[in-house]
Amino acid sequence: MALYVYAITAQDHPLDLKELTGVGSDPPPVRAVASESLCAVVSDITETIRPKRRDLLTHQEVQERLMRDGPVLPLQFGYTADDDSSVLEVLRRDEDVYLATLERLEGCAEYHLRASQDEEVLLRQVLWESPEARELNERIRAGDQDPQLPLALGRLVATQVQERQEALASGLVEALLPFAREHNVRPASGTDFLNLSLLIPDDRKDDFLTAQSNIAREIDGGVECRLSGPLPPYSFVQ
Repeated sequence: MALYVYAITAQDHPLDLKELTGVGSDPPPVRAVASESLCAVVSDITETIRPKRRDLLTHQEVQERLMRDGPVLPLQFGYTADDDSSVLEVLRRDEDVYLATLERLEGCAEYHLRASQDEEVLLRQVLWESPEARELNERIRAGDQDPQLPLALGRLVATQVQERQEALASGLVEALLPFAREHNVRPASGTDFLNLSLLIPDDRKDDFLTAQSNIAREIDGGVECRLSGPLPPYSFVQ
């Protein structure tokens, strides 16, 4: 029977799976497939699993339950295997890599920080602090008909916005890195200018949260910081 695979743990993980049911329209119990050193947490499936809300929440619930009792290698939503034998084959083949990764992640959780900035506030900053931008804007407002002026102002503002947001992102990363064992910076999307994942040791969690809260409160310029965590360390599993 096909399996849905949630995560990999060490063989000595407590694996408190009682009353946990898995993904699918007729949710089966969650169980473990164990090799000599590792366990894969799985459930049986008889259908194609799609990212519906109920199944996404189930996937996350399993990760969080496992995380409470020890390090875990969380798999992204949708990972499946043909049967128990194929799972065991992978556990045995890549045993050394999985054990090393579990050791690296022990005592840590992922925190995810996104940051965005109010566009109107940022535009006002640029027009106020850049003499060149202010001059171009004033000429346009005064009725100068030169068709190049709006293009020049637009290019200048875009450059200034990028430079300022890159500096803000760099400053935020630099301020928070001392609390992290590892970090990943990924391309930001939408109105965000920062998409940062941090692997925070449990014994640095309180200091990290205090520092992040202080930074978010003190930073100006219409910046909004959105922190998620603690989370399973998806971003730090190779």
